[in-house]
Amino acid sequence: MKRLSPYIKDYVKRADMLLLALCVTCAIFGIVVIASATSTLDGGSTRYLIVQTASLILGIFFYALFTVIDVDSLAERWPALIAFEVFSIFLLLTPLGYADNTGNRAWLRFGFIGVQPAEIDKIIFIIVLAAQINYFKNYKNLNSPLSVLLLLVNCMFSIGLIVGVSKDMGSALVYLFIFIVMLFAAGLKFYWFIAGLAGLAAVTPFFWTHVLNQRYRDRILAPYDATIDPSGQGIRWQANQSKIALASGQLTGTGLYNGRQTQSGALPAKQTDFIFSVIGEELGMIACIAVIALLLLIIFRCIKVGVHATNTMSMLICFGVAAWLIFQTFENIGMCIGVAPVIGVTLPFFSYGGSSLVAIFAAMGMVSGIKYRPKPERFRSLG
Repeated sequence: MKRLSPYIKDYVKRADMLLLALCVTCAIFGIVVIASATSTLDGGSTRYLIVQTASLILGIFFYALFTVIDVDSLAERWPALIAFEVFSIFLLLTPLGYADNTGNRAWLRFGFIGVQPAEIDKIIFIIVLAAQINYFKNYKNLNSPLSVLLLLVNCMFSIGLIVGVSKDMGSALVYLFIFIVMLFAAGLKFYWFIAGLAGLAAVTPFFWTHVLNQRYRDRILAPYDATIDPSGQGIRWQANQSKIALASGQLTGTGLYNGRQTQSGALPAKQTDFIFSVIGEELGMIACIAVIALLLLIIFRCIKVGVHATNTMSMLICFGVAAWLIFQTFENIGMCIGVAPVIGVTLPFFSYGGSSLVAIFAAMGMVSGIKYRPKPERFRSLG
């Protein structure tokens, strides 16, 4: 132990312990709420608590691991990372893959352990995209049509894998938002974003008609179209139950284990998609504001580390991780309050899900590692 003591002291001194403290606070807060949300489910909350607590411990380990790993060295092996991404997604087509209750084939089952490859692959996507943008920015012309086209192909390849194999539209949108934010942070000219919007508008009718099935079209339109789900038993019912739960909590909430919507089972996916509604009902608006404040602090911390990063690669990774958190936070809260489509995006740190929690802690570790290893700009070929 004495031999390890100097290394531990050095780690505590150089790593981003504030970021770790914020992340652990959110995760523990989430475990407390998950315990209440799952208390009336079959078998009670024990299984959920064990999984989420074990995932938190594993997440802290990966936070420490990714703090000391040189992500630049990982980025130089981006072809191997892409190969792993493809392999993990195509495993979903084997007997190891299984579909959730929404029909998304998004999980791998190893005995009693379930793994969601899309969560892990978000880290790979950020590292690979950062490496490629860094290469084009330092060695080519980032704003040339060829550079933009190649980066777009990389993004569409990852999104295509997710949508084509697992039908996970929520994760696909997270990838797209990360892509846009990282390009903006890299200094891509504004006219490319205008061109992107025009291109998106052009392909949307085809995508809407021939790619999205009716279930996803209903999920997107339900918050804005009262004629969808007129029986009130489907997607609009979910959104309505969420709003009822939030409204009933008022300022201070009804108390843990006392939420009527939560404990009666009227609130769907209460430990995952609608965990924010559970917080609102049982702990009130004050707790909701605290959750938003904690997540914003983590996001701002990621951005701050990125702004002060000493090389482009590190800056891009920080902004990519921040984008991941921004999209999932605002989309999840938006669908809980009925202003955003219900597309199965969880609330970072708070929602139940081992893969999600471990992956987000690993991503936070990458941000901590950038603070841990300050170094001058390194111009290296990543080809």
